[in-house]
Amino acid sequence: MKAVIPLAGKGTRLRPLTHHTPKPLLKVAGKPVLAYILDDLVELGVTEVVFIVGYLREAVEEWIGEEYPQLTGHFVVQEVQDGTAGAIALAEPYVDEDVLIIFADAVLEVDYGLTRTLGAEYGAVLWAKEVEDYQRYGVIVTNDDGTMKRIVEKPSEPVSKLANIGLYYIRDHELLFEGVRHALASEPGPSGEFYLTDAFQYMVDQGSLLTTAPVEGWWDAGKPETLLETNGHLLATRRGGVDAGAHVEGAEIIEPVRIEAGVHVHGGIIGPNVTLEAGAVVEGCELRDTVIGARTRLESVRLHDSIVGADARLSGVSGSALVADHSVVVEG
Repeated sequence: MKAVIPLAGKGTRLRPLTHHTPKPLLKVAGKPVLAYILDDLVELGVTEVVFIVGYLREAVEEWIGEEYPQLTGHFVVQEVQDGTAGAIALAEPYVDEDVLIIFADAVLEVDYGLTRTLGAEYGAVLWAKEVEDYQRYGVIVTNDDGTMKRIVEKPSEPVSKLANIGLYYIRDHELLFEGVRHALASEPGPSGEFYLTDAFQYMVDQGSLLTTAPVEGWWDAGKPETLLETNGHLLATRRGGVDAGAHVEGAEIIEPVRIEAGVHVHGGIIGPNVTLEAGAVVEGCELRDTVIGARTRLESVRLHDSIVGADARLSGVSGSALVADHSVVVEG
């Protein structure tokens, strides 16, 4: 089994953080979003991945090469941002067996073992999450047996509450790419893009059974507010703690937090839901629901619901902020 991961997007909803850092490499609970995905693939036994790259592709390729040398990676450039179908079409020359397609917008907890036990009658699995705010998502309308009937984008009526989360296992890869070509030959959607979900609809219309499967956990990291929510969840469940190599003196720590090695904290209040990445220096600050990047220095700062990149310097700042790498923000 191979995997395809589209990574070409610009991450506009996360600007200015993504001006210098590709969206999949933004960290949540001290770890890039893409790393959560690749760790799961390595554990599953996947050794070959097609990465659809574009924006800041050099940084993406360098990081993958350094952190996951055991993976055989194919890097295909999506020159034109023509949608999810256009991205997946680029992977066709490399896919000659079962394939996982994963969009790197979220941290997932999924039973990938389903790929080994799926009944022979099924052509694909679409993982889905039941949500209340169904109007925000593409939702999967199912038959009584749980197979896909159709996907409806951002419905105004509750035709389904099963959100399409961007994770798919495709056994019938030949029919998938036939559907992708059919989608690309059709009229684009209102945004001028071509959608992978239209290829799934083609598969269904050709008689293929696409079943749905529940996801154990799905934490969005595609917007600042959801990235911070995901950070808090991961700190509370599996990524929290104060590293033995951190130096904390005279500060009140309110769990959950993640304070990495080499961090220096002097005074103030840290937490809850705060990540301080390696080498950060925090003096006399109050922080909650905030992520602070590596080697960043904060002095007399009061921040909430904030994300600050690496190698930045902030002094005397209060409120909520998004601060890119290498920035300097000083109260006037």
